[in-house]
Amino acid sequence: MSLDNIFIAKMTKDDVEDVARIEEEAYGKHHWSKSSFYDEMSNNLAKYYVAKDDSGKIVGYAGTWHIIDEGHITTIAVKNDFLRRHIGESLIYKIIDDCYRDGVKYLTLEVRVSNIPAIKLYEKYGFQSLGTRKGYYQDNNEDALIMWTENIFYDKFKSKYEANVAKLKSLVNIK
Repeated sequence: MSLDNIFIAKMTKDDVEDVARIEEEAYGKHHWSKSSFYDEMSNNLAKYYVAKDDSGKIVGYAGTWHIIDEGHITTIAVKNDFLRRHIGESLIYKIIDDCYRDGVKYLTLEVRVSNIPAIKLYEKYGFQSLGTRKGYYQDNNEDALIMWTENIFYDKFKSKYEANVAKLKSLVNIK
């Protein structure tokens, strides 16, 4: 199945049921609860987005907190049937774009040490591993890499970001 367009929209409370299903599919029994997502909808520091396919079906989501000049990516997932179709990358683009708009200078996240595809995507967008959280994931006690960007307003970061976004937009139409 091809994906011609990716529609990125602000997550609403009406999206939580679909998002919770994707969360459980992606992360198993140790995942965010529906109430956690509902709580995030009223968190003034939080920005959550859903990615939809051409039919309007939610196929991925991501969230971030903006705290002063730092952004923390709290969660991101894509439906298994839609992996490797630039949905996660489109959500990363949206998050970074928002950070530029809001004056957020640095981004951070945690990612499973075994999640090589995600690590490679984050590295592509300028994240670097700066440490490990031992036993971070409750389901299997797996370690998490702590990844950070340099200041996203620095020319080196911004030029790499803009080149990645141009390539992304040549592959998929993001609306």
